[in-house]
Amino acid sequence: MWYAALILIFLYGDIEAMPRKPSLSNYQEKRDFAITPEPKGKKVSKKSKNPIFVIHKHDATSLHYDIRLEIDGVLVFWAVPKGPSLNPTVKHLAVMTEDHPMEYADFEGVIPEGEYGAGPVMVWDTGIYANIREKNGKLIPMSTCLKDGHVKVFFDGKKIKGGFAFIKTQYQGKDNQWLLVKENDEYASKRKNPVNSQKKSALTGRTMAQIKKEG
Repeated sequence: MWYAALILIFLYGDIEAMPRKPSLSNYQEKRDFAITPEPKGKKVSKKSKNPIFVIHKHDATSLHYDIRLEIDGVLVFWAVPKGPSLNPTVKHLAVMTEDHPMEYADFEGVIPEGEYGAGPVMVWDTGIYANIREKNGKLIPMSTCLKDGHVKVFFDGKKIKGGFAFIKTQYQGKDNQWLLVKENDEYASKRKNPVNSQKKSALTGRTMAQIKKEG
């Protein structure tokens, strides 16, 4: 588990705790948009009534899953080496990195060699989500949840449904280390693992091999 963490830190950098003011500057500085097909994203978007989530399958230095939540007009992003699990007894490492533009939700293709995060990218799952973390019967704003280091959401996707929690930890003093845990609800399962069984894009129906070949 922690070996995978070191690979992700190598890939994404040793990122300290992100400021909660959404910004695309870090994302844009790391990429040459004359080369990479990734969207530049001109500015932070307006808040949405029905926020989206997207899970990208990304075969870069190592194969992993990028889970992105729409929060305050950007896609807040955790890289999860093993992907989401439906087993509520399993805790998976989730490494938080830079905000991405909303346009990235539909990105599927190949990041060229030499570019940041080079390799094929698949829209593995997509849908809407709801904030479900409450205090005294009232929802806690997502920006506050991020500052607290405790996010609870309900995913309504094509492949993934149910409640999940992102919980911040302090492994080796790193402020970007979180754990992803499935809530024990009707969608929980100790047997089914969609990461192993669902191999095609939720956007185009392609496999990773086809995306790599076709771009």
